[in-house]
Amino acid sequence: MEQTRELSRSERLDWLRLIRSENVGPITFFQLLGRFGTAAKALEALPELARRGGRKKPIRVFPAATAREEMDTLEQFGATLMAAIEPGYPKPLRQIADPPPILTLHGHPELLNRDILAIVGARNASAAAIRLTRQIAGELSKGHLVIASGLARGIDTAAHVAALDGGTIAVVGGGIDYPYPRENAALQAEIGARGCVIAEQPFGTVPQARHFPRRNRIISGLARGVLVAEASPKSGSLITARMALEQGREVFAIPGSPLDPRARGGNSLIRNGATLIEGAEDIFDALQTLRHRPLGEPDQPLLPLFDPVPPDEAELQSARPDIVNFLSATPIEIDEIIRLSGQPPALVLTILLELELAGRIERHFGNRVSIAL
Repeated sequence: MEQTRELSRSERLDWLRLIRSENVGPITFFQLLGRFGTAAKALEALPELARRGGRKKPIRVFPAATAREEMDTLEQFGATLMAAIEPGYPKPLRQIADPPPILTLHGHPELLNRDILAIVGARNASAAAIRLTRQIAGELSKGHLVIASGLARGIDTAAHVAALDGGTIAVVGGGIDYPYPRENAALQAEIGARGCVIAEQPFGTVPQARHFPRRNRIISGLARGVLVAEASPKSGSLITARMALEQGREVFAIPGSPLDPRARGGNSLIRNGATLIEGAEDIFDALQTLRHRPLGEPDQPLLPLFDPVPPDEAELQSARPDIVNFLSATPIEIDEIIRLSGQPPALVLTILLELELAGRIERHFGNRVSIAL
């Protein structure tokens, strides 16, 4: 694997253009980088790959001028871009299956590589849960843990406020400049000054529902563990907890009254193996053990050890119909496609890459794909 290094401004521009190009997500980004060696060469290859995947109209490659404008705007705002290969990029986040290739940072990036605990919970949290969250987050912060959360109202806000003095990280669902919810605009600015605000979406992006699951995997990916303070059974907090488990992180939960719907999510997590938490000491004790346990590794390294030999075009053309036939609206694991087809992994991954760039398939958590609807 290539050693971490600082990118030049032109390389960072290419990375930004590639991840902002149409149908390029994090997994596809790193597959392209592994296949072509540099983002610049991958950008050149996008149109042909999309055409092979069955796309009729040209794929939209992010213009260099627009990327330069985004970089200039970020600098004027006081924010910076950090690529996943650069030394300051948070090491735990680099180890998830789909790390953001580019993060936008506003504040103190050194916080990203300290010991981090994520705290998430209900937006309409009870007064008791907010009070306990403040107490636990404050004590953890005094004990030199950085607290990460999503800047939502309720539990997230309580955790951030309590940890301001010791260090807190806010992962936002929109652009780095867009305060959401609006009532937390002052808090977001204060975290930018004293802590760190990070975003995956472009500058100026208004948060939308589809952005929040992607934000949640960053919250859990930054941390050694995730504490769920209060959550309903179908809340985003439980999505974050599920992602944490998939990433090899520890999940903690505060128990609550079975009569309160907001406690059912946390109680369910405890029934299914989450560590029950009554105070900060419980987390400190658990983290002593976790520090010596390796984090979960992604299915593939961020950058491969060698440049793979691309499959022959005749082989790809012969195998494409079979691979497409295995796909449906129901997500299927890529490993299952490889097993059922009997084709070499490199060939299957190349065909799926082409189909994704053509906009014909969607990727899902858990290394699964489906036909794009």
